[in-house]
Amino acid sequence: MSGQPSRDKWSREFPRWFDWIIAEAEVYDYGRYPVKGMGVWMPYGFQIRRRIIELIRGILDPLGHEEVLFPLLIPEHLLRRESEHVKGFEDEVYWVTHGGLEPLDVKLALRPTSETSITYMETFWIKSYKQLPKKYYQVVSIFRYETKATRPMIRLREVTTFKEAHTVHDSFEDAERQVLEAIDAYKKLFDSLGIPYVISRRPEWDKFAGALYTIAFDTIMPDGRALQIGTVHNLGQSFTKAFDFKIQLADETLDHPWQTSYGVSDRVVATVIGVHGDDRGLVLPPNIAPIQVVVVPIPAKDEEGKAKVKETLEEVARILEEAGIRYRVDDREDLRPGAKYYYWEARGVPLRIEIGAREASERAVTLVRRDTLEKSKVGLDELAGRIREEFNDIYENMKDRAWSFMKNRILRTSDLEKAKEWVKERRGIVEIPWCGREDCALRLEEELDAKALGTPWPLEKAPENAKCPVCGKKAITWMRYSKTY
Repeated sequence: MSGQPSRDKWSREFPRWFDWIIAEAEVYDYGRYPVKGMGVWMPYGFQIRRRIIELIRGILDPLGHEEVLFPLLIPEHLLRRESEHVKGFEDEVYWVTHGGLEPLDVKLALRPTSETSITYMETFWIKSYKQLPKKYYQVVSIFRYETKATRPMIRLREVTTFKEAHTVHDSFEDAERQVLEAIDAYKKLFDSLGIPYVISRRPEWDKFAGALYTIAFDTIMPDGRALQIGTVHNLGQSFTKAFDFKIQLADETLDHPWQTSYGVSDRVVATVIGVHGDDRGLVLPPNIAPIQVVVVPIPAKDEEGKAKVKETLEEVARILEEAGIRYRVDDREDLRPGAKYYYWEARGVPLRIEIGAREASERAVTLVRRDTLEKSKVGLDELAGRIREEFNDIYENMKDRAWSFMKNRILRTSDLEKAKEWVKERRGIVEIPWCGREDCALRLEEELDAKALGTPWPLEKAPENAKCPVCGKKAITWMRYSKTY
């Protein structure tokens, strides 16, 4: 689309760009709070975060999920009930060992995730298949002692926007149905934000600790690294057996119920910022923008012009108010219009309305789109309807642009040299024929110096003549690799 803003710095210097824009747009203050890996949501960023959480609630609640809130602290003996789960998290747990000056009788973990604590309480709440399926979720902070280089919103020690859902079922088949429902729910969430993704079944050696298997959503950030943005786990009976949690089934026998869990985090906000931005700053989808329209009056030189601009401004404000559009009038007298444009463009406000003496005399305004910077003149009588149309067009353009970017950064090849070059230059994800053997996949991780993301979900068979480049045996599917966060 003509007039589209530059995305050179956004792609070439993404880490620096990201740090710049979350500070410039007053989204998230990171690096100044005196605990490593923890940041502060500022008012504007908190509004973006809140509207994304509202989207999540709007998807989960109609599906029968019930929101809960569990304690932050988990006793050590609960966390250790499922051995594989503990092994997966033991080097990441923060421990509380003292209350004031007194050593605690029981060490308490700051919640790294909630499978153990929620399963424990379910043993009291759920006794029969008649109560199932049961679906809980909460939006909470979790804590993990991240030893890699931390990144704002992307790799944290306190994840402040952790939506975790936990479900209980009377059969494996119903748990499998829930996995499909969860995947569909996340598709709706990411689609509503215009975020592109691939869905993979994580390799056995990289699944969630204690799960039968893990399905993951990954996107590609502007620097070519893959970022995990959501996961869905079939937990089987691992946790219910660990807690000796049994229910009565329809045939009056007792058995351990089946569970699933699935989560998203602050990374959803980071992805909205990263995937849609440009060199000017944020570009926000209208549905989550804290301010959907900013109105900038252009000072007139004569009194008659000033009066007309003021009158038109008041009418525009009334139109926006009645239409339920989130708006802000920027009537600051100490800033020139150009400075105001820069300020709101950095914050990603989807539409700008400019009102000068010429527009006022015509009972019209100039409408400027943030995604393309295209301008158009719109009469006041059609303003509300036109804004709704522009919101739809902005969303579609943002979504199409993001998907186009991602599709151009996925390479499917059996040529290892091409694959190495693709990964080395951080162009995105490479898909390589795979025989199904773990040692071959791990060997490719070493060869490519990249992480195995998993196989396409649903399973996609490799062509009949495709061979695993490591062992030369027939390939059964594709394994995805990428540099990751």
